[in-house]
This record gives sequence, structure tokens and C-alpha cells, in this order.
Amino acid sequence: MQINGIEIKWLGHAGFLIKNSAPKGVSPKEGKVIYIDPYNIKDDSEKADLILITHSHYDHCSVADIKKIIKKGTRIVLTADCQSKIVRFDVPIKMEIVEPGHELVFGNTKISVLPAYNVDKHFHPKDELWVGYFLKINGLLIYHAGDTDVIPEMQKLTGYKQQGKKLVALLPVGGRFTMSAEEAVEAAKLIKPDLAIPMHYGSIVGTEDDAREFCELCEEEGIDAKVLEKE
Repeated sequence: MQINGIEIKWLGHAGFLIKNSAPKGVSPKEGKVIYIDPYNIKDDSEKADLILITHSHYDHCSVADIKKIIKKGTRIVLTADCQSKIVRFDVPIKMEIVEPGHELVFGNTKISVLPAYNVDKHFHPKDELWVGYFLKINGLLIYHAGDTDVIPEMQKLTGYKQQGKKLVALLPVGGRFTMSAEEAVEAAKLIKPDLAIPMHYGSIVGTEDDAREFCELCEEEGIDAKVLEKE
């Protein structure tokens, strides 16, 4: 799907491809190919300018999938616990370690690093400093929540919203390790996105029924939501 000229593709599970073209009058080099948590992606996937990794679990920090999309100069942004998994590649890349509170600029994309954690489960402890990402790309805001429950920090996301810019929230709905469909709706009510897209289902945990239930419940709350077809 495209919003404001920015392409968003769901790659399955929590993986996304975000492709933004350079603004009018700006060098085409400003356009970037951004991946978040690629997992079980196609062998011939487009090469990445930037890869964002939320935490070290195998279905988010997949070295085999990262190898498919790196090229010379690819920048990988990741949490500290991922570093030991990504030791050496055949091409030179740039790695940057982040934790909640960090801010990055990559071409015409600004990235805020936000917390992601469980509040009543042990799978994603808060003290691990695992993350979600908030991207500001031209006229679009994209929030990838990472593996998280409904957390108080989500209330602050409305402060990131800017007048005239749409906010897209990518929210886990598969349950067990993250939010269930019903809990993800509560998150959406806090975040108040212009569009909510379900993720983290269909492979490790959760089903398409969870995604559709999430969208139906969002619609009842007056929140626009959409299930993306897997690329």
C-alpha cells in the first residue's frame, strides 16, 4: 500500500518494507529502502539502505534474512543484545546500537527509538531495553511497536504527531508473547493513529482471524484499520 507516496509492505510476522522516494526537487539518492525486523523474506528481496531491528529474538533479528538484503554501506540499527549475533558479513556495513530515548536521522527520515516490553509476561522484560521505532518520513509518521504489551509510554505518542501528517501504527496482535487483538485495540485507542495495521501473526503465533478481529474492533471504536496482504 502507498500513503503520501511512501510504500509500506508487510513481509509476514513483524517484518515490514518501507520505501520512500525522494521529495520533488531533491536528489533521488534521498529515497531509501528501509526494513524493520525482516524474517523469512524472499531470497530476491530488494537491497536495504537501512535495517531496523527491535530485539534479538530469532524471529526479529534473523541473520539469514539480513544477509539477503545487505549491500555495501547498509546501515543496521539494533539493540545491544543483537550485536553478538551480527558479527561479520561479506560486505562492509554500518551498525549502530540504540536504546529507548535515542534519536536518529537517516536522509530525510527521522527515527525516534521507543520502549517495547511486556507488563504481565516474562518474554520481553523492560530492563532488556528492547525497542519499537517511530519514523517521520516526509508527510507520514510510522510507529512500529516491536514486541510489546499496552504500555504507558504509548500515551506519549500523540506528542509525536504533527499537524497535517498521518500516523500509521503497526501493532502486534498475535497474543501470548505480545498483545492480543483486544489489547492491541486498547493500544490503538491510546495512540490514535490515522491507520492501524496488525502484525506479529501468521507464523510463530496468532492467525489471520486475530488480525481481522483487531480490524473489526478498531472499526467499532472509530479507528481505521487494515489487514495487509503478505508480500
